[in-house]
Amino acid sequence: ICRDCMQKTFDSMSGSGFNLGDFNPANMGFGNMPNISMINLSDLQGMLPKSQQIKKKKPKEKKEKPALDIHAIPAPHKIKASLDEYIVGQDYAKKVMSVAVYNHYKRVASDTNDDIEIEKSNMLMVGPTGSGKTYMVRTLAKLLDVPLAITDATSLTEAGYIGDDVESVLSKLLAAADNDVEKAETGIVFIDEIDKIAKKQNTNSRDVSGEAVQQGLLKLLEGSEVEVPVGSNSKNAMVPLTTINTRNILFICGGAFPNLTEIIKERLNKQSAIGFQADLKDKYDDKDVLKEVTVDDLKNFGMIPEFLGRLPIMFTLDGLSSEMLQKVLKEPRNAILKQYQKLLELDEVKLEFDDEAIAAIADEAVKKKTGARALRAIIEKFMLDIMYEIPKDDNIGKVIITRDYIENNGSPRIIMRGTEESKA
Repeated sequence: ICRDCMQKTFDSMSGSGFNLGDFNPANMGFGNMPNISMINLSDLQGMLPKSQQIKKKKPKEKKEKPALDIHAIPAPHKIKASLDEYIVGQDYAKKVMSVAVYNHYKRVASDTNDDIEIEKSNMLMVGPTGSGKTYMVRTLAKLLDVPLAITDATSLTEAGYIGDDVESVLSKLLAAADNDVEKAETGIVFIDEIDKIAKKQNTNSRDVSGEAVQQGLLKLLEGSEVEVPVGSNSKNAMVPLTTINTRNILFICGGAFPNLTEIIKERLNKQSAIGFQADLKDKYDDKDVLKEVTVDDLKNFGMIPEFLGRLPIMFTLDGLSSEMLQKVLKEPRNAILKQYQKLLELDEVKLEFDDEAIAAIADEAVKKKTGARALRAIIEKFMLDIMYEIPKDDNIGKVIITRDYIENNGSPRIIMRGTEESKA
């Protein structure tokens, strides 16, 4: 735009013979231009209504925590005992995890200077849905008070595609450690749904969320210097990067691996064809065949050998039986029945469950085939009416859930306040 055109424009705006030479670029304003002045937006903050005013965050006070001490690491039997308070069954899985974590943090804390260098042991847990894989890792990290990042493998894609890069796994760990790199380098990363990045079968298209992700995770699992975006899921020019050494980070991978049992049965039945000594086709149907899993079975499922080689500790979790589900209902520290009893205690009402009612709930949960997750859905269903009706009447002192009520053949026993049974 030429200077004359700009002058005409300003003259038409002000009508006061404004001269373009009055423009002062130093303070980005116009020296003698009438009726125009610069506004400081920060001065408006006090004039805004309270609903629109920005509340500044108070700086967080960082708590000083002692460095990891080899003598402060609990022994494996103590770690397992602590896990027993929260998780029912799965003794073998808890034992394997306790020993692996104990050895890992001994290795981190000792930092020996001799010729023997101890390698880390990443873990792969295989178990049906609802068997407690994620809950076990979350409980473990709480007991050890170490940074933990729990992430899903489902959102991970190969670098350059829409989705999360594999480095985003470490970004979450860094956030859990309050952006303290040294603290993050001794943390635990749990990658859930690891079976979802299996190699796609019978496809000619590029496998950006399957085998390519497994290959991207190889260096992270083994131990290397990785550039990690701070506060973002992907690298770009606007995000600062920091370097994290994954040598001392414990990786735990978990997945349900659906249809893996069919691959195991096929291998176990391979010898049976025809003849007098042939195995029956349904020989392994009633058994928990997941315990028979081998590395070859996981290769046939779609996991690449290099990936499985970096997860030397492989163990399985048992599917929950009716007896185990009954224990899940009432024994752990955060048991579901204890939660509902606490809710009704706030209304000064006692809640009790018959043993037969607990057995009926567990039997119903087994039919749903979703593990411990089915329990809450079942309890929510029959507790709805109780939670709705009890606040209406202040005279109710105790509610006893019976098997008939669970099976829709009756109603719960209601005991009023003041009666002898209620006092008992």
